[in-house]
Amino acid sequence: MADIYFISDTHFFHDNILKFTDKDGKTIRDFSDVTEMNERMVEKWNARVKPQDKVYHLGDVACGVKKTSEFTELMYRLNGHLRLMLGNHDNITHPAYKRFEKIELWTGGKFKDRGFVASHIPLRPDQFRGGEVNVHGHTHQNLVEGPYINVCVEHTDYTPVHIDEIIARINKL
Repeated sequence: MADIYFISDTHFFHDNILKFTDKDGKTIRDFSDVTEMNERMVEKWNARVKPQDKVYHLGDVACGVKKTSEFTELMYRLNGHLRLMLGNHDNITHPAYKRFEKIELWTGGKFKDRGFVASHIPLRPDQFRGGEVNVHGHTHQNLVEGPYINVCVEHTDYTPVHIDEIIARINKL
């Protein structure tokens, strides 16, 4: 049986993200270079996600890609059937984005029976379309107060989050 996972803001190939810091001046991603970052994320992804599983990537897959072939190869190394909720750094004209079976702006009412809606940016509560919680990305290490679950890689140990973990967190809210 296929499982469902969520992840956001991998920013594969993004050199500059390795310089981003939190409010205390600590770098938010502790990698020596993008190759180490990319490989660690692929390793963690594939350790959890099986080929038959479905993964909702909530945007900002990559940034600053210099070699089309490297990005395309990396995308095809990722396990699962991939769906994308379009992020502000996504360039869907790039050939690597053909790896996604579906590209959407948000999940609409798709998960409202499970109590949530998924999107790249945190939505206003009046945009939840019947969901009680917004599973989102975009804010990286920063959390949004209220009915929100941030699945940016900085909060998930660079690992996709299983839908059962999302539902357990919703039940705690």
